[in-house]
This record gives sequence, structure tokens and C-alpha cells, in this order.
Amino acid sequence: MEKATFAGGCFWGVEEAFRTLDGVIETTVGYMGGTTDNPTYEMVCTGETGHAEVVDINFDPAIINYKQLVEYFWSIHNPTSLNFQGVDSGTQYRTAIFYYSDEQCQQAKESKVAFAASGTYDIPVVTEITLAGSFWRAEEYHQKYFVKQKPTFML
Repeated sequence: MEKATFAGGCFWGVEEAFRTLDGVIETTVGYMGGTTDNPTYEMVCTGETGHAEVVDINFDPAIINYKQLVEYFWSIHNPTSLNFQGVDSGTQYRTAIFYYSDEQCQQAKESKVAFAASGTYDIPVVTEITLAGSFWRAEEYHQKYFVKQKPTFML
């Protein structure tokens, strides 16, 4: 099993997009890239901790590889939006790839260059590519949020 971590706006939607991919074993939402230990959602929302809302992914590289995850990441958010996605704004909603190895770093950088050259957007891709730091798990009510919110119907 390997690990990947992405930030692309509110972690609820990003988690839901990755959670259902074949080869993704586990997704966990949380915070990364900041300066405060053990941050809470309320702290991160102020923008003062420096954290991004992220999705931490455990995946089976025999089924889906890191490069495929990065390429999928480009399709599920707007990588040209500096510090906002949709209606959410602030540094906690920035677009970022947090890497765990030199190989992941290289693959992310190459993918970013290729995506930027693809012509999908005519403005620069602003996704940061940063060495992964401490991952702080978000509060339980954020985990698999969309799954928990699905209505249940009685037949």
C-alpha cells in the first residue's frame, strides 16, 4: 500500500471523488501544511494556522498508481484558483499536492507541466507541490461526509 495527499478545496468533495476509485483502499480527511499542532476545523477555518484541507489516500499501486491519482486530481477541481474553490475561499482551500518521496515529487511536477500545457485552462496552474508534513485527522463528522449525508429511503 502507498500514500498520497491532495488539497483541492473543501475536503468533503475531494474525498468523495477519490473514495470510489478502484485501488483506493482508504481515504481520510484532515489538515496539512500548517504550523499549528493538532489543529481543529475552527482553527483551520481562520486561515491563521496555514493548513490546507486535505484528503489522505491509501492506495494499492497494483490497481491504481500515483501518476493516475495525480492525473485524476486535475479533473476534480480548478487548479488555477489560488486559495479558493467554488464558494470556499482562504488558504485552507488552496490547491496542493503533498508528496512522500522523490519519485512522487517528480511525477507530480511532470504531470503539472503536462496538464498546464494541455490547454485545458489559458491561465497558469497554481497548484503547489510540497513535501508532506504532519497529517492531522479532521473531526469525525467530516470523515466520509457525503456518505453520511445520503438520504435513506424506506421501501
